[in-house]
Formats: sequence, C-alpha cells, structure tokens
Amino acid sequence: MTTGKSGSSGIIYLRRLLFDMLFFTNLLAFKIAWLSSVIGGGTDMPWIGPAAVSVALLLHFRAAQKPLEEILLVLICAVIGTSFDSFLVVSGLVAYKAGMFSSYIAPYWIITLWMLFATTLNVSFRWLRGKVLLSALIGCLGGPASYLAGQALGGIVLVDKTGALIALAVGWAVIMPLLMRLAENLDGMPGPRRKWLREQSR
Repeated sequence: MTTGKSGSSGIIYLRRLLFDMLFFTNLLAFKIAWLSSVIGGGTDMPWIGPAAVSVALLLHFRAAQKPLEEILLVLICAVIGTSFDSFLVVSGLVAYKAGMFSSYIAPYWIITLWMLFATTLNVSFRWLRGKVLLSALIGCLGGPASYLAGQALGGIVLVDKTGALIALAVGWAVIMPLLMRLAENLDGMPGPRRKWLREQSR
C-alpha cells in the first residue's frame, strides 16, 4: 500500500513539474514574441513579430496533447481579435506604423499577436477558468495597459487616447471571458480539463 501511494505521489509530482515547466516556457515565449512584434511594428520591420510568433506556435503545438484543438482555438482567437482591432482602426481610434495591407484591417503582426495570445489561454491563464468577473476585470485593465505599452514602444498610436482606452476596456472586458470559455471547450494542453463541463454534467 505504501509503495502504491509513493508511486502515485511521484507521478503527481512529475506531472506538476512538467506543467510548471510548460507554464514558464509559455510565459517566456509570449513575452519574447510580444516584444518582437511591437518593436518590429514600430521600426518598419513588422515581419519580425510573425516570425517570433511562428516559433512560439510551433513550441505550443508540440507540447499539446491534442494539437488540433489548440490550432482551432488559435484560429478562432485570430478571427475575434482581428475583427476587434480592425474596428479600432476603421473607427480612427488606433493607428499602426507598419504591416498594414488594408486600411480596413488590422496589420498582420497584430493578427499574429492574437494567435500568440491564444497560446496562453490553456496554460498561463488556465487559473482563470470559471472566474468570469475576474477575467472580465483583467481584460478591462490588462487590454488597455498592453496597448499603452505598445504605444510607448512605438508600435501603436492611440489616435484618440481617451476614446481608444474606453473602447479597449469595454472590448477586452467582453473578449477575455469569451476566450476563456472557448479555451475550456478547446483544451488540447496537459493538465486538468473542462472542470466546468464536468460540474454541469452532474
């Protein structure tokens, strides 16, 4: 009995260790690719970001237990994010210095940034599952903060700063809980899966 318990404890510890490694790798890859994207967008080298994001995506899909679910999540996140950022561009609230292939669509490096963000939903942001109000609050505060950081690094221009920050706060407060819900349905990563779905089936 003792041997069985020790074996189970060892497996649990190993799984936790592997997930911790995945967590920090995910966080580091996101930070590097995000900085590459924003700095590249501000220095007329917008291709740097998508190149870095491609590496981060490959690492993410390689670590996934069910890559197809993660790929689908990345694509859906890209559609949602592109629609939102394109609205900001068309409305004249936000402008970009490089990477625009249409005056009605967000630059391609922003689109790949949304794909990058999708890789954090089932790893770095896994702890937000089921916390709708908290995820809305984090989106409300974190969304505008990231754009302000992007402006400070030269990749983004908040044309109408007040209007843009309000739109970003409202938009991200809606988008963040939505993406967390989608991520739980499309979870291809190691770790506890679909907690809220199990609770609903009881």
